[in-house]
Amino acid sequence: MFKILQKTIKTGIVTASYPAQPAKVSEQFRGCPSFDFQKWRDARPAANACPTGAIGVHDEGNSRKVTVDYGFCNFCGLCAEESGESVCVTREFELATLNRRNLVLTAEYDLDSDGTHRKLREVHRQYSNAETDVERLGKQTKETIQKVLGRSLAIREVDAGSCNGCETEIVALNNPVHDIERFGIHFVASPRHADLILVTGPVTRNMELALVKTYQAMPDPKVVVAVGACGISGGVFGVNYASLGGVDNVLPVDVYVPGCPPRPQALLQGILLAVGRLTEKLQGHTD
Repeated sequence: MFKILQKTIKTGIVTASYPAQPAKVSEQFRGCPSFDFQKWRDARPAANACPTGAIGVHDEGNSRKVTVDYGFCNFCGLCAEESGESVCVTREFELATLNRRNLVLTAEYDLDSDGTHRKLREVHRQYSNAETDVERLGKQTKETIQKVLGRSLAIREVDAGSCNGCETEIVALNNPVHDIERFGIHFVASPRHADLILVTGPVTRNMELALVKTYQAMPDPKVVVAVGACGISGGVFGVNYASLGGVDNVLPVDVYVPGCPPRPQALLQGILLAVGRLTEKLQGHTD
């Protein structure tokens, strides 16, 4: 016992300071791809290489519409390999959003005779950086939970059919490094005690009823967080005889957390966003 205490004291505090300070991300970490639509001469090779259909190309006459959906993206980087300098893999992971449409980028081009992009006509970016102010969210969360909820925020996690990659990252939220309980947030076994449901994986048809019953057992108001590419869109599994696709095909989703899998800090950002959404629902519930 003495040796354990001695080791603990020697190790010191290992808890990361995120979100008060930027996350320390490995140089090898593969985050979301970034697209320079102005330099992108031809989106077709990247679209053909994309395993999830995150990049879409639609030609009509002499114009082309290119769609990039981070909700489908699994951060594999194949699009960058096919596109040269116009697409690069970043270490960015803070993509959680309250609006599914914010994960979709579109660009429109005029075409040359060989099908390459001659001129970029316009780009639509709906994503708002206001939602990614994680430092502000982190400072407000503990106070908000204590003031509005009067207790801890309770999370029930449901694996609706994932590969367990997201579960590995969720488990890491409870380790000494990320220590999600410092915000007054903890995981519970029963949905009857939960304020938030964290759903991973595409919703398999075998898990549909269990997921719906879990949601129904939660007291109102409640929020739903869809985790990972599979939870948002169905990912590589899509919609088929065994899968219903994204969580929002079954439940009303409040927050979307992209990634395959999203790292613990990305999950934390999404949960902090969900606290704000739950606060809105609680205030509306009491008015």
